[in-house]
Amino acid sequence: MKSGNTRRPTRRTATLMGCVLALYGLTSLAGAARAAPDRTGEAVAAVPHEIPADVTVQAFVTPEGSRLRFLVRAPLEAMRDIEFPQYGLGYLDLEAADPFLRDAAQLWLADYVTFYEEDRRLAAPRIVATRVSLPSDRSFASYETALAHFDAPPLDPGLQLPWRQALLDVLLEYDIESDESRFSIDPGFAHLGLRTVTVLRLRPPDRPERAFQYVGDPGLVRLDPRWHQAALRFVSLGFTHILDGIDHLLFLLCLVIPLRTLWGLVPVITSFTIAHSITLIASAFGIAPRALWFPPLIETLIALSIVYMALENIVGAKPRKRWLLAFGFGLVHGFGFSFALSESLQFAGGHLLASLLAFNVGVELGQLVVVAVAVPVVEVLFRKVVAERMGTIIGSALLAHTGWHWMTDRGSDLLAYRFTWPAFDGALGAALMRWGALAVIVVGAAWAISGPFGKLAARATGGGKAPAGAAARATDGRRPT
Repeated sequence: MKSGNTRRPTRRTATLMGCVLALYGLTSLAGAARAAPDRTGEAVAAVPHEIPADVTVQAFVTPEGSRLRFLVRAPLEAMRDIEFPQYGLGYLDLEAADPFLRDAAQLWLADYVTFYEEDRRLAAPRIVATRVSLPSDRSFASYETALAHFDAPPLDPGLQLPWRQALLDVLLEYDIESDESRFSIDPGFAHLGLRTVTVLRLRPPDRPERAFQYVGDPGLVRLDPRWHQAALRFVSLGFTHILDGIDHLLFLLCLVIPLRTLWGLVPVITSFTIAHSITLIASAFGIAPRALWFPPLIETLIALSIVYMALENIVGAKPRKRWLLAFGFGLVHGFGFSFALSESLQFAGGHLLASLLAFNVGVELGQLVVVAVAVPVVEVLFRKVVAERMGTIIGSALLAHTGWHWMTDRGSDLLAYRFTWPAFDGALGAALMRWGALAVIVVGAAWAISGPFGKLAARATGGGKAPAGAAARATDGRRPT
């Protein structure tokens, strides 16, 4: 028994020492392997690749005869799940990289972009050429230099280029029927990074170059749209913008709560639409100030409009003058619409005015949908859940509370900007003339609608249901004095 007990620890000790020696030998071999540079062309051990935070893609689209050339440049680190051959401290093995570059071009670029010729989808492209470029390379400054760059000598194989700093240049070609056709592109490069900015330039034959810049995936982009195609795009854009703009929706709700009859809503909603159309179109033609403080000023005033209208609902709305308030605040909201529209006007082609009018149509359709839903909902709440006056106060107080927080937050952002008086020169004089013309248009529009809208507002207060703010002043359906 005793001798057996002494042998068992000895066996365990020997086994443990053997494992330690084996582990030491493996680590020594691994260290020796890391110390020797690997230039065999094989990829280093697979490691997970993080998604880059910011990615910039540069591209040219050029139809030439029976082919369409698509030149694109993207950072190599955005091509995840491909183990590019490396050596040393993550240097790209340029001699062995070619097949990996073509795989990356196919899997991460060519497979994610679709071209259309007159609404006909083009067949898959040919990968004509791929190459690696330095981050300091400026070949994509123009189409001519970018195209010539593919015929230039490749980088020196001995160059120590960290693979995460390398750029991948790809030349794709599509078969087309005519270079005079109208082309569209559906790019899907947003997957390359958390925030992907694409700079796309179209080089049509015998016409000026047209540039696009967008973030993420913009959907189908018609590079040279017809007027009705641009109009349809901007109707959709206006419709979705009003539904996504929570501050505009809350302002509309402030208008709807005390006015739920047709005659009461028509002058208010229409005057709001006319007003924001004026400033939206004016902004598109460059009348709005371009100072950095102007957008936060408008955003603060939009929040103020919610607070003011909500407080007026609480103390008692004046329906006969509400259309005038909606007109005044509509001028402010129009500038707000223009901020969202400015980045999309590049997709209008040569149809700026048609696109602006179409955007307004989309906004109006969105407003009608909101009003059509809000009016019956508020009506049911006031009939079944809470008394009208109490419901008006509670709902408006919640809206005022939300608007107040927005106003203070946006106001603090506004105060961070330093306002400086402009120089009194010719540019200031031209700007003042443009603003004077805008003021004349605004006053003229207000005067033109004051007559019919005033009558509609008087009809709304004189007949049908009295608004919530005037309920205490109206008795037995008689006109309040």
